[in-house]
Order: sequence, then structure tokens, then C-alpha cells
Amino acid sequence: MASSSANIWVMLGLGLAVSDLIDIEGHVTGFGNPDWARTHQAASRTASVVSTLVDGGATCIGKTIIDEMAYSVIGENKHYGTPTNPGVHDRIPGGSCSGAAVSVAANLVDFSLGIDAIGGVRLPSGFCGVIGFRASHGSISQSGIIPISPSLDTIGFCAKDPDVLRRAVHVVMKLQFAAQRSPRQIIIADDCFELIKLPVDQVIQPVIRSTEKLFGRDPSDLSIVAEEPVNLLIAALFLVVAASSSSFFLCNSVSMDLISSISGQVLKHENLGAYLSSKVSSLLELSAKKNNNQVKTSTINLLAHMMQSLLRYEFKENHGEWINSVKPDVGASIRALFHEGNVIDESEIQKMHRVKTEMRLALNSLLKDDGLLVIPTFADPPQKVGGKEMSSETYLNRFNSLQSIASLSGCCQVTIPLGYHNKCPLSVSFIAKHGGDRFLLDIVQTMYSNIQEQVEVVSKSKSTSNSYSRERSAELAKEKVKQLIPMFIFLFMMGNQAFKEKQWQKAIGFYGEAIKLYESNATYYSNRAAAYLELGSFVQAEVDCTKAIELDRKNVKAYLRRGTAREMLGYYKEAIEDFRYALVLEPTNKRAAVSMERLKNLFQ
Repeated sequence: MASSSANIWVMLGLGLAVSDLIDIEGHVTGFGNPDWARTHQAASRTASVVSTLVDGGATCIGKTIIDEMAYSVIGENKHYGTPTNPGVHDRIPGGSCSGAAVSVAANLVDFSLGIDAIGGVRLPSGFCGVIGFRASHGSISQSGIIPISPSLDTIGFCAKDPDVLRRAVHVVMKLQFAAQRSPRQIIIADDCFELIKLPVDQVIQPVIRSTEKLFGRDPSDLSIVAEEPVNLLIAALFLVVAASSSSFFLCNSVSMDLISSISGQVLKHENLGAYLSSKVSSLLELSAKKNNNQVKTSTINLLAHMMQSLLRYEFKENHGEWINSVKPDVGASIRALFHEGNVIDESEIQKMHRVKTEMRLALNSLLKDDGLLVIPTFADPPQKVGGKEMSSETYLNRFNSLQSIASLSGCCQVTIPLGYHNKCPLSVSFIAKHGGDRFLLDIVQTMYSNIQEQVEVVSKSKSTSNSYSRERSAELAKEKVKQLIPMFIFLFMMGNQAFKEKQWQKAIGFYGEAIKLYESNATYYSNRAAAYLELGSFVQAEVDCTKAIELDRKNVKAYLRRGTAREMLGYYKEAIEDFRYALVLEPTNKRAAVSMERLKNLFQ
């Protein structure tokens, strides 16, 4: 297969390894199981992705071990053994394409290929301390590759050098090299970082520091203030308070996030689970069924469960006939799969595919053409080889939760190594919209070396410096509280104005800044809850209303808004109680009366 003239010899001199589910002409594709190898003929042609890379100048060195039938993400294979993790020899390498990551980490090849369905390339790359890339679903031909779960499967790459990775993907996708773009937003999924049993600062701080150094703008440079008059007003106010040395604390710490966002700061924060809950309506139906009509399972956990269900269903569809006819010697997880029967019907699978479609649209809308989502690559460090914890459902669910975001949406994802903590690897991931592969790899190439520099800086910094800074900030806040009163009132007013203009996210930002300056004002929380309700972020709305009620037991609006949030979340009894108490406080409130009567008629 001839490649485009622009890509001829781009890969010259680079060694390539391929996972043993990818066909090489004249060789049997073993699929991680000796009975599979025994019952299948040698491939009549090489997989198109390999041919394209070889045509581009790469040399295929050989094949690498995978988990049995690529079904696991652990990296162990009872028939062929477990490849040794070069960074931590007593820890699992991760799977399913364990050998692909190990061969790169051990400097045996420059890059390698595998298939990523539920993390088959991303996890071993993270565990072995190399870069891993999952291409957008459907973007690269899988001709000549054994399927695992077709609706999840996509090509994956492992490499140490971001330039090698970028060149390989450009060749395979036949992309033209073009001027690199800077991201307009890098969104940190805060709730995803709450899942991990790792030092969060060591995972996220290198990204934050690198982003600020490469793309961030100096918040005090007001020549880059956006065009809106409200931003000019804030800029003027900032200049006034900056001119006063007694207000330095305000400028230097409290309002920096706000001014940064106005002046074009790239970094943003998002509760990804809440965002997806508000945008992916099909999730509510699946969630209600799983939790007996009580929406209490987190969105990320639900996605992990859904991904596993799709994998089991499609794996059986593809390989059930061979398993039943050959009766091969397989491991416990595959045996259990075929003994459990058909526990998922077609209608459920169709619902899951609707979730996948909506999820892709939601993430594409969030990220657009020039945004990145930042998540941890894995929730737990790699376990010791043969560890018992790996067979537990809880551990595997945590294992899968972070992988499900790209797997189900079909978006592209790259894993970036961040050194080690307690002799275990750390890794962070960037996700771009479906089809944003070139943009994603361009950003990685731009940021990679700086991120590695920041890893060193963060690892050498002492945790006591952060705690001292927080304590000192708290002391300064108390000393300056009288000086800050005008600012939090101003921010509250700006929040109200943004709400009036239906700029919900901006209103949330203003209310949030006001809360930072004055945490004991119930109205600020209640108004932010109203903005959350407009966005469909019902969990955050309920939390804010509860806080408002704690501060002011007679805040009628907080009870009304919490009742609305609870109704949307399926907590109907609690919603009725909120509306009832609002009527106690304000007996003529028509909204409370109508809402309570409606719910009582429906559910009591």
C-alpha cells in the first residue's frame, strides 16, 4: 500500500512492534491463546495500519504479548507469562497490550501498535511510564486486526518521544503537517481527580504550571481584556485596587482566577460527571434502572459499568462461536463470561449506543476544536504481580471508570508520564474531541518537555510550603475583610447581571468569586444554585441550596430551588418536604403550593 508522497520515509530508521492481534503476512496471529494459534492459519496479508507505517519507512521488529484474547487490562497471561514492567519490576505492566508498552519502555523499539477498547493501550502506557495514544474511534482502518469490542475498539500507539508518536499518527491518518495551534481552553475534570488514590498535586500541578507558562497570560496585563463592557469595568476596578498597596492581597490571590478568566486564561475547571448528567439524557434512564429509580450512582461509575457491559456483549458476539466449538483452555475471566449466559438484551445495548452518541456530542460541544480535557490516566497505582485485589469488582470498576470517558465517547486520548511516586509511575491524560487527533498530538509535542520540567519542580517542592501559604492567606483574609466588602458586593451584582442575560456559566463564576470573599452569605449560594438549575446541574444546585439553608433557615428561595433540584434527581419525598417548608415560611407562595400538590398527586 503506497503512502502519500508527503509521508514517504517519514518513519525511516524507526523500529516498530505490533501486538499479537494484528496480522502480519505469513505469520499466525496468536491472540494471546495457544488454542487460537493452533486453530487459525497464517495471515494472508499484513494489517493495513502496519503496511502504511512500513511504507513510510518504519521497520517491523516483531510481535508482542497481549492479555489472553485481549480481554483483560491487567497485563498477565497464564499461557505466555507476564511481561516485566521495566520501571517497576514487581508491578503489573497493565493490559491488554502489555508487551507493546513494555517493548517501548525497555527501548527495544521506538514505537508500538495495539488495540484500545477499554484502556488496552492507555493503561499499559501509563503503568510503564511511556506515552500512550488512543485514536478517535473509526479514524484508522482496523483491517487485518482481530476485533475485541467493535464499538469500542480503535488503534493505539505507544512511544517515548512525542515527535515519533506524532509522525506515526500523521502517516497512518495521512494528515498534512501544518502550523500548530494553541488551545483556547484546558479543562481540568475536578471530580475525576477526586477518584484517585495518588498524590493529586503531583499529577495535576505539572499540567497547570506548564499551561500557565506556555499559554497563560499575565492577569495584570489588561491590554488583553476582552471586548465586553463589563470586562472593561472589572479591569478598571482591578487597576484601582491594584494601585492601593493595602489591597495587594486582593489582587495577588483572591481575584486572580476571575481576572485570569477575563484576560484569556486557558485553564478552566469542570465537574465532568455533572456536566455529562446534564447533557446525556439517555444516562438518566440507565441510571434509574440500575439504582431502582434512585439516581445515586456517580455518572463516572455508571459509565464504567456500561463500558464493561458493552465489552462483554460484543466479545461474546465475536468469539462465542469459536469458544463453544473449540472449548479452548482459557483463563477464569473468560470462562466466567461464557458461563453467565446472555444477561444483556438487545434493547439495553441500543440504549447504551444512544448514550455513546449523546456523550460524543456532549464532549465535542464542551471541547470544540481547540479544547482539552485533563483527567488522571488511572485511579490506582499498578498492583503487584499476582495481587489478589485485581480480581475484586470494586478495584476493576475503579480501574475502568477513567477509561470509560474516551472509550464510550470515541474521543482521542493521550497519556503523559509524570515520573514516579513511591516507586510507582504517575500519568496524566489529555482528551480532545472526536476527530481532534492532530490537534491533540500537536499540543502534546508543544507541552511535553515543559511538563517533564515541571514534574521535577513539583517533586522537589515541599508540601509544607502549600500549607503555610494557605494558612497565611487565611490570616490575611481576616485582616482585609473590611476592604474586601465592596468587591464581593460588586461580584454579586455582576453575577445577577449575567444571570439576567442568561449567561449561566458566567453567573456561576461571579457568584463563586463572591463566595470566596464572603462564605457566610446564603443568598450567594442560593443564586448560584439557580444558575446551576438553568444548566441542568442538579447535584451542584442541591449542594448550594443546602449550604444556603444551613446559613439561613428562612431562605424561601433556597428551599424552592432545592425542591426543584431534588425533584429532577428523583428524590421526590425530599422535594415535597422542601416545598412544604417553603409554604410554612411563606404561605402564599404559589410556586411552592403548585409544586407540592403536583408531586403529592403523582407519588403519594
